[in-house]
Amino acid sequence: MTELSREESLSLLAGIPLGRVGFTHRALPVIRPVNHLVDGDTIIIRTHTGSALTGSSSVAEVVVYEADDLDLLAHTGWSVMVTGRASRITAPLDISRYQKLLTPWIDKEMDHLISIASEIVTGFRLER
Repeated sequence: MTELSREESLSLLAGIPLGRVGFTHRALPVIRPVNHLVDGDTIIIRTHTGSALTGSSSVAEVVVYEADDLDLLAHTGWSVMVTGRASRITAPLDISRYQKLLTPWIDKEMDHLISIASEIVTGFRLER
């Protein structure tokens, strides 16, 4: 296993569409699959009204975002984790921009945008 730089980790994350966000809901850990985009060193996700993430106190608190690309046959790949504060995006220009750039992966109204600051970025490349 080889540790990746922050820049390489964010670049790999930017190259795939899906990951998982982990946060606390009702005092328990929760992990949800979501699609994302990387804007500089910020992770952007969309979610819906009533989702556990927007309905909990975890927004504006620390969350973790993880994504990977693993080859199960070759036993190779990479994994990246970003830890940071999640915040609702409320500026109208930012909302408009991100709604154009980030199409929801599921067929559901995804009317909330969340940014995750990449305060801690860790990544590893798995090699045989």
